[in-house]
This record gives sequence, structure tokens and C-alpha cells, in this order.
Amino acid sequence: MDRLGLLESFVIALDEGSLNRAAQRRGISQPAMSLQIKQLEALLGHELMHRSSTGVKPTRAGQLVYSQAQGLLSGYDRMCAELSALEESVSGTFRISTSTFFGRIILGPVLLEVNQAYADLDIVMKLEDRLVDVVRENVDLAIRSGTLGDSDGAARKIAQMETVLFATPTYLDQTGRPELPEDLKRLKFIQHHEDQTGGFFPLVLNGVEFQAPVHVGFTADDPDLIIRAVSNHTGYARAPRLFLDEALVAGQFEEVLPAYQPQPKEIYAVYPSRHSYDKRHEVVISALLERMEAMRLASIARRHPPAAIMA
Repeated sequence: MDRLGLLESFVIALDEGSLNRAAQRRGISQPAMSLQIKQLEALLGHELMHRSSTGVKPTRAGQLVYSQAQGLLSGYDRMCAELSALEESVSGTFRISTSTFFGRIILGPVLLEVNQAYADLDIVMKLEDRLVDVVRENVDLAIRSGTLGDSDGAARKIAQMETVLFATPTYLDQTGRPELPEDLKRLKFIQHHEDQTGGFFPLVLNGVEFQAPVHVGFTADDPDLIIRAVSNHTGYARAPRLFLDEALVAGQFEEVLPAYQPQPKEIYAVYPSRHSYDKRHEVVISALLERMEAMRLASIARRHPPAAIMA
């Protein structure tokens, strides 16, 4: 197998945290995926992964290779896009799928700006809270957060979003504000259907991971319904900070265990194949990442405003 393919398998394995799930995404068997990782380790002369019954994690060498491999794979995608751009303009019908919340708050405004900049580009945006198959459903680009699911096509992690645990101040007044991760067992967790916890989820404080007990009180696949359930003082939930920023600043919601960091939400770009990646994908993804960075900086400024200048 070519070296780029080995690096891609390695990156997918770490993104998934499991050789078995990585093999499913690549459409190969788990032993074949394990063999590819061993071939890469032999090629580079370093052990790249710690393997255990709970999954895989990078060694120090593996973390370095992972970081560099992402750049190489992104560079390859850009190269393919630029080659396509030699003969293709940013035009034609471009079908994009994403979740309702992400589309309304982040991607939708980006696509309106892109559409204004490229008059010959016809963007068809679909907001769907399900995992679409980009190959079978004729979708040019899907922007997904969290779980990728079983789907044909190529996927690349493009960003991650900081997440927070949140509830209403009224609910926390009623139940008492938790001070330690183990205190969460007193509260009801409003769970998104794809975020199955298995009774615990990790929280990080000063680089140390704690397994917080989870008492699930409600599960739904509609983000609006989850927000409504929290607003009705029925429990707490986890969501990207960018989605909640204004409500948190306004006091509608309050962070739960603000000193502890939940796992971030991974953002993936999914397209039918590497060969289908063109200038249109590059334009949309670049504009999306610029907007997310601007929103992140604005969020930090709202939470940490500069001290007032005395006259």
C-alpha cells in the first residue's frame, strides 16, 4: 500500500479511537487495518500506538506523526483541488448537508457569503439531523459533528468545537450545584441520541481525566428539543459553546462544573471520494473555518472583556 494510504489509515484509527471502527470506515477487515498500522510503524521505525481493550491512543511518536500526517493529507486535498481548478471554475450545483443547529448558526451564513462571492455557484443546502450517505444520496459535501456513522465516501476532520455542560440557574438552585464530577450523579442528563455515554463521560481538569457518572433522564435526536428540555429545568446537557454563547452570557443558562472540560466536538468534512474534492469544497471549507475562528475569538472576548480604561 502507498505511504499516503498508510498515513490516512493511521489518522482515521486515531480519529475513531478504534481499529475496528477505522477498518469499517476504510471498508477493510480489522486484521488488515492492524497490518497497515504495523507496516507504517516498520516504515518509520517507531511504535505509533498504544493498543488496549478500550481502543487506541498515540505514543509520543504517534502524536508527532498524526500532526504531520494531517498536514500532508490536507495538502494532498488542496493539491487535488488546485489541479481541478486549472480547468474548473467555482460554478454549477453544489449540494451540502449538515445538521439543523450547525446549519442555522454557523454554516448557513457562510454559504450565503460564498453564494454572493461566486455568482455562477448554485448552492443547495439541506438541514437534516441524520447521517446522510453522500454517495447514495448525491451530496457533494456533508459537514458533520461527532459521530460519522456507516457511510461510503471520504472523510477528513477539519476542526473541533469546545463543549460545555449547561443547565438553567433555576435547575441548579433546586438540585444544588455540583462541585466535583461525582456530584453529577445527582443531576439528570439530557442526552443526544448519538452521544451514548455508557454511564460515564470524561472530564478533564489540569490535564487529568476524570470519569464522571451520568444519570440519563431524557434522550432525543432533536437539538431544539434538548434545548427546550434544559430550558424547562428538567436537567443538564452538553453542547458546543458556540451554540450557547449568547444564552450563557445573558444568564439564561449556566455552566455546570465550569472548571472541568468535557470532550470537544469533532467536525468532519465528508465527500463522495478524494477524486470528487474540487475548488468548490475548498472555498466552502475555508470560509467555514474562518467563520468558526472568528466566532471563537468573539466568544473569548465576551467571556474575558478587556478592563475598562480609566479616563
